[in-house]
Amino acid sequence: MRKRTTLQLALGQLTRWHVTKVKTMVRSGCLISSFIRVMTVLAFSGSPRPGSAIGHLLRAAAAVAPAGVQFSFFESLLSLPLFSPDQDRLGAVPPATVTALRSQLQAADAVLIATPEYAYGMPGSLKNPLDWLVSSGSFYGKPTAVLSASPSEAGAEKAHAGLLLTLTALGAAVVRTASFPVPFVRAKLDVAGVVTDAAFAAQLGAAMNALVATVATPVS
Repeated sequence: MRKRTTLQLALGQLTRWHVTKVKTMVRSGCLISSFIRVMTVLAFSGSPRPGSAIGHLLRAAAAVAPAGVQFSFFESLLSLPLFSPDQDRLGAVPPATVTALRSQLQAADAVLIATPEYAYGMPGSLKNPLDWLVSSGSFYGKPTAVLSASPSEAGAEKAHAGLLLTLTALGAAVVRTASFPVPFVRAKLDVAGVVTDAAFAAQLGAAMNALVATVATPVS
């Protein structure tokens, strides 16, 4: 059996994180490689309203995530047409915005969703993109953190429960330790979306660490 090089050994330890930069140098005839890995998280806002507490919550989570984690934000809920089985059947060409969303999800290492609550459930504007994602299988096995938030004591817990049920149907790998309702959200974030509650900042940071830890497993 041939002896594996240092580079080959390093490549064998790569996780699902994307390698974005490789620096090499030769020392004593050996190739030494150091890798800077970036994990990508697709963040879904369940509120289409600009400047919403839900959008602020997502950005607050991104701010306390571990180094080397890159967030992209999907906040274009209203750009998607209403789900139609006729446009989603085998052989049909889906709308371009749907194709783009599916591609974003497929490329992401993990997902973070935050939702408000309307009429005891998640808003239809959030359920719509999830319906478009059923047939593509893009969510299957995807590590996912779920937050719900409201200005009341309940923290949109009914929307949280409903969203978890839908994600189960999609096959998402929900990270329970990174998923929870957020009560009194307006008392935890200021108008700029900065976390003002130390205990909540710690909880949010622990959740993002848990999500990252779920993703950071070696490729077999």
